Amino acid sequence: MDIKAAETEAGQTFVELIEILGSLEDNELNKIPFEGSWTAGQVVQHVILSAGGFVHLLNGPTIDAQRDPEASIPMIKGIFLNFSTKMKSPDPIDPEEKDYSKMDLINTLNTIKLGFLKSITTLDISKVCTLYEIPSMGHISRAEAIIFATVHTQRHIHQLKNILKELT
Repeated sequence: MDIKAAETEAGQTFVELIEILGSLEDNELNKIPFEGSWTAGQVVQHVILSAGGFVHLLNGPTIDAQRDPEASIPMIKGIFLNFSTKMKSPDPIDPEEKDYSKMDLINTLNTIKLGFLKSITTLDISKVCTLYEIPSMGHISRAEAIIFATVHTQRHIHQLKNILKELT
């Protein structure tokens, strides 16, 4: 995996998310756009819970890989960048139903972005993370975790764009 390219893509992904969030009016942030949807605030909070968890995972305990540490990357991209499939969020990263503050979300995203980008550039991405397992995947490498967090965030940027279309 090209570290510089991964850092650039992750950085651009977070910048785009923060720009979209910044473009929302306060009354749009916590408005349900259509039946069965999260609010934009809930989508961003879900990304915060997920991406923040990945920063902890990346910086947690690791073991040497006994397999290609990039083996699952094509599958991860295939799952999250297929926008026609609907997914259910695991309970630990299910966002609370409440009114969210745009500035609080932006500040938290900026903190996570800095931690995430630092992890990409300073850690051995060939190591396998053992802090916790990813449902149906088990323990993943740091390389796979970087891609997972990046494309998962891209998926939710796509979702936010659809929410914005409904609200405007």
